[in-house]
Amino acid sequence: MPAVTPPPAKPGRLTRRAEFLRAAREGRKVARGALVLQALPREDAATRLGFTATKKIGNAVTRNRAKRRLRAAARLALAAEPAPGWDLVLIAREETARCPFAEIRAALESALGRAGVRARGPGRPEAGGS
Repeated sequence: MPAVTPPPAKPGRLTRRAEFLRAAREGRKVARGALVLQALPREDAATRLGFTATKKIGNAVTRNRAKRRLRAAARLALAAEPAPGWDLVLIAREETARCPFAEIRAALESALGRAGVRARGPGRPEAGGS
């Protein structure tokens, strides 16, 4: 019977307000269409994720849907190519809850490259400025 490799460990979560504020204050900020990424390098190899949506984007149903979509996009992006040693905060925008999911994934991949979380090599073209 072949050995089964365990799935990659889930990234930790940012849970305290101070952690979100530190990422906002000291981290790199990249805005891309449907989302904003704040990326703060960490000393240890653990990656932690945080998700936020303000009341400006809509009611609780809209905010929860936007955060679910961001979590799904982050899970797919980081499962394919983990990014060790970062605190990543994904902020939903108004279009996050209603734009095509492929657009959210592309925006996240672009933001990860622009923030320096991922290396932009020949297979990773940079989209847009900022």
